[in-house]
Amino acid sequence: MKKRIAVLPGDGIGKEVTKGAIEVLQAVGERFGHQFYFQYGLIGGEAIDAVGSPLPNETIELCKQSDAILLGAVGGPKWESQPTHLRPERGLLKIRKELSLYANLRPTSYYASLAESSPLRKEVIEGVDMVMVRELTGGLYFGKPSERTRKNGEDEVVDTLYYKRAEMERVIKLAFQLAKERKGKVTSVDKANVLESSRMWREVAESVAKEYPAVELEHMLVDNAAMQMIKKPKRFDVVVTENMFGDILSDEASVLTGSLGMLPSASLSEDGPYLYEPIHGSAPDIEGENTANPLAMILSAAMMLRLSFSMHEEAEAVEQAVNQVLEAGYRTKDIMTFGKKPVTTKEMVEEVKATLMDNEAIMHIMSAYA
Repeated sequence: MKKRIAVLPGDGIGKEVTKGAIEVLQAVGERFGHQFYFQYGLIGGEAIDAVGSPLPNETIELCKQSDAILLGAVGGPKWESQPTHLRPERGLLKIRKELSLYANLRPTSYYASLAESSPLRKEVIEGVDMVMVRELTGGLYFGKPSERTRKNGEDEVVDTLYYKRAEMERVIKLAFQLAKERKGKVTSVDKANVLESSRMWREVAESVAKEYPAVELEHMLVDNAAMQMIKKPKRFDVVVTENMFGDILSDEASVLTGSLGMLPSASLSEDGPYLYEPIHGSAPDIEGENTANPLAMILSAAMMLRLSFSMHEEAEAVEQAVNQVLEAGYRTKDIMTFGKKPVTTKEMVEEVKATLMDNEAIMHIMSAYA
């Protein structure tokens, strides 16, 4: 099978972890007989420096012509003094709008081998398996007006939270479809006791639930959800919420695994290519040190294999390779336990590739699909 992949390494450690994921995908192609074609584009601070825009039109066109997109990370202190329209993060917002990437999926799974890296007790996190479904193209991040003014000698600021009912409906339906194939439970997170937008969100969730009688729906206020994710994370299956709440809660969920460096994500479109990226940032403080954790990016590539290409065996092989490497004790600095020596970014990538190419391990994985 031949697939064309747009690669947007971005800033900071984005380049390092993206390079690692591409090497793993090349190993997948070699092992399973696929051809992946990688074409590179600019985004974020790198794009600002090169062409004066956080998302050039050439990058948009490249993405639209590709079968899937890999994104590293954007941003850094170098561009913090730039005007709003020239901030690296504007590139992220724009690509979501341009490609209609309306939903972000962020799975959080328990790794027995990383239990010591989590700040929570093992008995609290053991067995955690949840997916956060975050609405991605509406809410406060895109509402207008969004501006700062000065009137009568005093500064004023307004950010507008705006949603159409159809935008809420499509992402909530996606959550129910996922739950139907999982454990059959959707937790809809809102702030319906305060916000009118949340009251409509809750109404839409109730309406969609009628189409999925086998799926349980529960409503939860966002402040309670933040607490329950730490106290009782195993109670969650599929969590669906609006843009800003999802941004915050999905980062909180990363604590369960012990590191942002372990969590992949997929951004879905109704009629275009999907985008895959780790949820961590560009980490400019460790750029070039060869210490970044590449596993979230590698797992994002596995999500791409499964969701965009229907390569289920291949995705399972990558995920099992990551598990086996962790169980063998390999750790980058962010997930290293006391008294152990961490491996480098490159060494972690090499271990995943070696495990992936091991005939005995791969045959064991493939036999599950026979």
